[in-house]
Amino acid sequence: MKTFVARAFVVRALLAASFLFATACTPLQVLTHSVSQNEARVPVGRYDLDHDHCSITFDVEHFKYSRFTMRFDRKTGQLDWKEGGLERSSVSVTIDAASIDTNVPLLDKMVKSPSLLDVERYPEIRFVSTKFERTGEARGTLTGDLTIHGVTQPVTLDVTFNGFAPDPLTKKDTLGFSAEGHISRAKFGLATWYPAVGDDIHVRIQAEFDKTPAGA
Repeated sequence: MKTFVARAFVVRALLAASFLFATACTPLQVLTHSVSQNEARVPVGRYDLDHDHCSITFDVEHFKYSRFTMRFDRKTGQLDWKEGGLERSSVSVTIDAASIDTNVPLLDKMVKSPSLLDVERYPEIRFVSTKFERTGEARGTLTGDLTIHGVTQPVTLDVTFNGFAPDPLTKKDTLGFSAEGHISRAKFGLATWYPAVGDDIHVRIQAEFDKTPAGA
């Protein structure tokens, strides 16, 4: 019993020391960081997609058992933020089609092959915004042209502007967004394996954009 109590005391002491060390080594501005959804406060100009803080995942029905989730690992993008906020601004994103990651190596090869994405002939997936319609404070629907497999179709995403603030670590002006929507893969000529694999693709996006340095 004494041994158990002693071990518990040591564990609590180590946890307390770790917390104090982390607190002492963490700048105050990180601990107190907050963002603003006031679009008027965002500096106008170009912002580049932070590929380290961006995720593009999507899921599709698999034999009606579940919705199988995949992601793209490599992407670039630019946001042109203008006075007037979301309605006046525009965004474009380019995805490396070969960076698709299903977490199943054999399936990766099948999806990249000519039977589906055919990444050698169509190496890029591209989205270019055309219109934003506000549906609430800091949110709305973003319509744009999506090009996959050499086919371009209009798509609409539900977008939320999560907020703006200078990043407490990099000091760069940073914007954050969440978005999601649905697309029909058949409209892009990607009907392979249907109906075993569903047609509806549910896309989810989390993205941060950093202010482009002057002169870049």
